[in-house]
Amino acid sequence: MAYETLKEGLSNAGFTLPTPFTEDGTAVNHDALAANVEFLRDAGASLFVPCGNTGEYYSLSNDERAGVVRTVVDAVGDDAIVIGGVGGSTKNALSLLERYEAAGADGVLVMYPRHTYVHEDGIRSYYERIADATDLGVVLYKRGPRLSLANVAALSGRENVVCVKFAQNDVDLFAKAVSRTPGDVVWSTGVAERFVPAYALEGATGFTTGIGNFAPEPVLALADAVRAGDFDRAKRIRDGLRPYEDLRDESGVGSDFDAANNVPSVKYGQELAGLYGGPVREPLAELPDEVKTRCREYYDRLTDLDLD
Repeated sequence: MAYETLKEGLSNAGFTLPTPFTEDGTAVNHDALAANVEFLRDAGASLFVPCGNTGEYYSLSNDERAGVVRTVVDAVGDDAIVIGGVGGSTKNALSLLERYEAAGADGVLVMYPRHTYVHEDGIRSYYERIADATDLGVVLYKRGPRLSLANVAALSGRENVVCVKFAQNDVDLFAKAVSRTPGDVVWSTGVAERFVPAYALEGATGFTTGIGNFAPEPVLALADAVRAGDFDRAKRIRDGLRPYEDLRDESGVGSDFDAANNVPSVKYGQELAGLYGGPVREPLAELPDEVKTRCREYYDRLTDLDLD
């Protein structure tokens, strides 16, 4: 896919797909994955991101990651864009690159570096090695300080670095990143729908969504409102989505870790929508009944949103 076409597609709502596992959690349920993707495609989704954090990237084997990407590519057809997550060691990332290329993916999302000891120059080299190894579009995933603004700026000049997914909840830092980055990249908000209008005003033309996996219509309506510059409508839709989004951001019952509810609440939302979500894998945990009750309440509100 031509890079300009890819950039145009990335300036939209990107659906970060959960990975549905079999009931015992031991394998990927590929039939359910294909059905979930087809549901989104029929609703109007055109940008799909398998094997990201919402897809439990770090709980998957490489064989499972490659299989997930191939299933998504086959399910979406020729008109949609598929961006698969890669990460870990350089060798691991390059191995996945080859398999995603063979599967027909359009690009890769380079997961945030998780090494214990890092160096600024080494991180830049890591991204350069990945970008140099492929003609696929490369999306940088900025979740924290290890991918510095200086390295984002330096990497943005590479032809196949097409997008930055900015997932730090810091609008001031985002504005600085946009102003200091010389390359022609798309900026995508990675902190969910709650902050889409604010980041759009500072230069984000796209955003990624988890809640869209079971409520695609309001998410796509939000994207349309932002694209049209109708921020009153955008904020009204955002406010309707916010209760479920706030629940996703909670640490969960018996936990002190940020956003522990994130993935299981998306999978439970899929179940509420008549889809298959399935279990999560450790180190995540299932939602207790009291949180599921709140999910049902907030989901019911989503079905009654005024999207006009």
